[in-house]
Amino acid sequence: MFEKLLAMQEKYQQMNTQLADPEIVLQHELYAALMKEYKMLTPIMEVFASYQTAQQDAEEAKMLLNESGQDAELKEMAQMQLDEAKYQLEETEQQLRILLLPKDPNDDKNVIIEIRGGAGGEEASLFANSLFRMYSMYAEAHRWKLEILNASPTELGGYKEISFSITGEAAYSRLKYESGVHRVQRVPETESQGRIHTSTVTVAVLPEADDVELEINPADLKTDVFRSSGAGGQHINKTESAVRITHMPTGLVVECQDERSQHKNKEKAMKVLRARLFEIMERERNDKIASERKMQVGTGDRSERIRTYNYPQGRMTDHRINLTLYRLESILNGDLDEIFDALATADQAAKLAGQNL
Repeated sequence: MFEKLLAMQEKYQQMNTQLADPEIVLQHELYAALMKEYKMLTPIMEVFASYQTAQQDAEEAKMLLNESGQDAELKEMAQMQLDEAKYQLEETEQQLRILLLPKDPNDDKNVIIEIRGGAGGEEASLFANSLFRMYSMYAEAHRWKLEILNASPTELGGYKEISFSITGEAAYSRLKYESGVHRVQRVPETESQGRIHTSTVTVAVLPEADDVELEINPADLKTDVFRSSGAGGQHINKTESAVRITHMPTGLVVECQDERSQHKNKEKAMKVLRARLFEIMERERNDKIASERKMQVGTGDRSERIRTYNYPQGRMTDHRINLTLYRLESILNGDLDEIFDALATADQAAKLAGQNL
């Protein structure tokens, strides 16, 4: 590991010199590529510098111990310095092991999130809306851009399904753990006797694919246009603005009717289609992806759950890491960082142990 770090350190120092070169600054593509790699290496190099400092402190403390002779006070001071240096070495070595773990190549991507009501009928649709609001508030708190791609609202204010994109720095690295079945336990507003109902909602988080990463043959696509359904007045009823795209080789079907413009709906539908095809391509390329995430959407059955939201107790439990928090209201208002941090830490620990989360 340390030979690798020394080689990285040498490269980092060379890049530092290159980035200060006016000729390289004028070569925009090269400069951007260097800056991206430099930024990626910086946190590793900062921790490695702390490790090297601790190493030096430990060596000095050992020399001081050997030279202290019968001076008890000097010995005690040297031993304290050595103990502190050893602690710092252990801490920074563990940090370096985590930083050197293989990075998910999709972590820096934007995401497309699809939410669908599972078991529970209208109550599931209403909770789908609650989850959409939760992710919307999280995105807003991080100043990320959210755009609805397609939505099927219900009369009571829920969603049978809704898909939307979130654009922001490292969005996928934070939101990727959300894929799976979310279970809610609460008393529906329509329940006169106050009985608690259990419903489920499925969430899929897809990394957004660029045109460069995934080339789609136009001949493989079948595009249909139709009139949008739902609220929207006469314009939607009379105009065939909704778009349905079928990818013939895989049978994937994507619909979009959120915009009044057929062109915009087609553009959004293609964005979702690319994301779904990219996920299939990634899974075929590396079968480990599904097991590493352990975040796959099932059938929407109550037993296939990653998280439970219990309204009467104000409790949220993430079943993958046995995390329970009694602040449901703040979580549903988008306060999710504690959960995401805990999931990321558990994922790192599992990978360090050579296992999968």
